[in-house]
Amino acid sequence: MSPNVRIVRDAPLQTRNTFGVAARAPWLVSVDDARALPEALAAPPLREGLALAIGGGSNLLFAGDPDGAVLELSGRQVRVLDDDGERAILRADAGVPWHGLVMQSLEQGFAGLENLALIPGTVGACPIQNIGAYGVEVREFVHAVEAYEPGTGQWHRFDNAACAFGYRDSRFKREADRYLIAAVEFALPRHAAPKLDYAGIGEELAARGVSAPTPRDVADAVVAIRRRKLPDPAVLGNAGSFFKNPIVPAAQAQALLAQYPSMPAFRGDSEATRKLSAAWLIDGCGWKGHRDGDAGVSAAHALVLVNHGGASGAQLLDLARRIADSVRERFGVAIEPEPRIVGARW
Repeated sequence: MSPNVRIVRDAPLQTRNTFGVAARAPWLVSVDDARALPEALAAPPLREGLALAIGGGSNLLFAGDPDGAVLELSGRQVRVLDDDGERAILRADAGVPWHGLVMQSLEQGFAGLENLALIPGTVGACPIQNIGAYGVEVREFVHAVEAYEPGTGQWHRFDNAACAFGYRDSRFKREADRYLIAAVEFALPRHAAPKLDYAGIGEELAARGVSAPTPRDVADAVVAIRRRKLPDPAVLGNAGSFFKNPIVPAAQAQALLAQYPSMPAFRGDSEATRKLSAAWLIDGCGWKGHRDGDAGVSAAHALVLVNHGGASGAQLLDLARRIADSVRERFGVAIEPEPRIVGARW
């Protein structure tokens, strides 16, 4: 077996998910170099199939144990493939921590990712969910995704269009487990107008006395806002925003606004739709700060489900379902989870 492949039997996964819930895998296979994937997948633990590929575990809820081997791509190489002085192509292995990549790109003089600072997880997970925050989605900067397809033994290189990105969505999410993402390339400008018109970034910069912000200034402002609003998973188990903001027909949004004029509503994926604030809907149902034993909702942000210490994934899932039911009953709006649920169905 290659030294780039490590295999652990009956592996605990509690430290490999940011909710901190207890789960175990019959096998955990860690691969440092993606080129060793064919060999790793041919090893006995994976020969009969792969249950789950994980990164930082920040977009997972273990409602039960995975029913097969778990694979972890742990390579952390970052390199510049091209740089013409205006735009650079930055390639990062799947195991690179996302926030670390954001800060490294800024240190190298590249812009674009600053609004996505402090999002937990790894580079390999970012295109699956099309992560986004503060008016920016990662799809705006993905140049290509390198992936291995275990079912065919083929390597693929998907350009941006082939990734079929949507709101918190991509072909990799829709075709779950078909591909293993080995690396992502990002096209990053050296000069770009900052995006400041979302969720208090301008106010945070003004409070800091910054009138002509650099990308690093924007990143620092985003980090400060996120730290105030969102609990640190190292202190209080969580997976960030648990629910996606629902997209509804414009007519439905207008009817709701007639009843609730303070409800936030934004343009959806077309003029015919509107994106509503899941946090506002959940808060309107009285869930913020709610706690059932160790499963609860953050007192600071209604979108964040938290584990106060000993909650099981099944308990957190039950709470999430009750929250969604109450939003549907009161507002007639369906909300869906962002994290992948393992061991149960939504």
